[in-house]
Amino acid sequence: MKRAHKCTFFIVLAVIIALTYTTIFGISSMYGDKKTVYIKGGNDIRWGIDIRGGVDATFTVPDDVDTKGMDMKKAIGSAEEVIKQRLVAQNITDYEVYADYTKNRIVVRFPWKENDKNFDPEAAIKELGETAVLTFRGGTAADGKKVLDGTQVKEAISGYDPNNGGDIVSLTLTTDGAKAFSSATKEYLNKQISIWMDDTMISAPTVNAQITDGKAIISGNFTTAEAEKLARQINSGSLPFKLSVSNFSTISPELGLGARDAMVMAGIIALALIFVFMTILYRLPGFVAGIAIIGQAIGAIACVSGYFADVPSFTLTLPGIAGMILSIGMGVDANVLTATRIREEIDDGKTLDGAIATGYKRGFVTVFDSNITMVISAIVLMGAFGPTSSLFAKLFSPLFSWFGAATAGSIYSFGYTLLVGVILNFIFGVTASKWMLASLAQFKAFRNPWLYGGKKNV
Repeated sequence: MKRAHKCTFFIVLAVIIALTYTTIFGISSMYGDKKTVYIKGGNDIRWGIDIRGGVDATFTVPDDVDTKGMDMKKAIGSAEEVIKQRLVAQNITDYEVYADYTKNRIVVRFPWKENDKNFDPEAAIKELGETAVLTFRGGTAADGKKVLDGTQVKEAISGYDPNNGGDIVSLTLTTDGAKAFSSATKEYLNKQISIWMDDTMISAPTVNAQITDGKAIISGNFTTAEAEKLARQINSGSLPFKLSVSNFSTISPELGLGARDAMVMAGIIALALIFVFMTILYRLPGFVAGIAIIGQAIGAIACVSGYFADVPSFTLTLPGIAGMILSIGMGVDANVLTATRIREEIDDGKTLDGAIATGYKRGFVTVFDSNITMVISAIVLMGAFGPTSSLFAKLFSPLFSWFGAATAGSIYSFGYTLLVGVILNFIFGVTASKWMLASLAQFKAFRNPWLYGGKKNV
């Protein structure tokens, strides 16, 4: 085994300390009233509604609705856009909306409105499920003259038009809609006709010519995603049904935050006890393992908070915290296994450097087997219970089509933190701890076999 450098322990320790500080407090600067965030801290974690309190509802298509011949994927996608628009209109911007196309349902989660003691979640949910009202109005004012409504729009399709040099939205109108739009485009030639979803303006194109054939093109330097979204929004105005609520629950902020604080305190106490336990029972390898486990825990928090300013934070739920704790427990198990192997190698007469190298090598096989099964489990959980747009959901969609997105905010968070924790276990619990222990073993003061569980030098 090639001997580790004496400085390695201090370098790894410094990295863990720096990671701990920046993860907890973040790094930002103030210029006047403007705050620039470079690294997100613990305060930037997005807590799930089971922690901060909020509303959880599942919308489905009513049983009495005849869906034969209906493009349900298009209808559900359009309904999803309506719900998002209405959440924003209610000043609820920190929401989670998942469209489950396999079961024709939409899962909605949003937190309590801050400083609003009169917020009625049942009324908010009822409003979200009502049929959307799409209108075309002359000008850009909300009280402008209504020239068209959603029932007169047959279809809106997004696509790329080389003649316009970009993405566009094509409208096909009904017979009545074509007549009304012909009159409107004549009246508002070279002026704007705005498109409204309920009381929210979603677009305001300028009329370039009178349109008499019932087919119009909306252009405006759209990206592909923007054009697709606008098409869904327009199509949603002609939904033939309102959504019904199949599941509805609320969680008070006091209950959720109390559970969070208790869990965080329990985690801190557990980490401290683990550090002491590992040090007493396994001596120097246990002490090093304690440092590595702290690094693993802090790394998991960094992955949840978003750490870097341009990386979105992950919604952390109570099951997500449980996933972090479980992965830390696996990290402890890995280090216990390795420390025991090192002790056995020393008892068998191996040199200290040889015992460390062999102990980690033999322990890695068992650690890898147990951790890789957890990786597979976490990926399956994220694929089966995650948002339908997530990577793993798409990967396993043929296999898990019978699962829905109803538990995406909780089980998905558990799978994510478990997956991250296992990966960090390989980084800190296996690699970093090996580097640190091998480094300390180069100091004369730390070459006594007793410090590694063997018999004391005579």
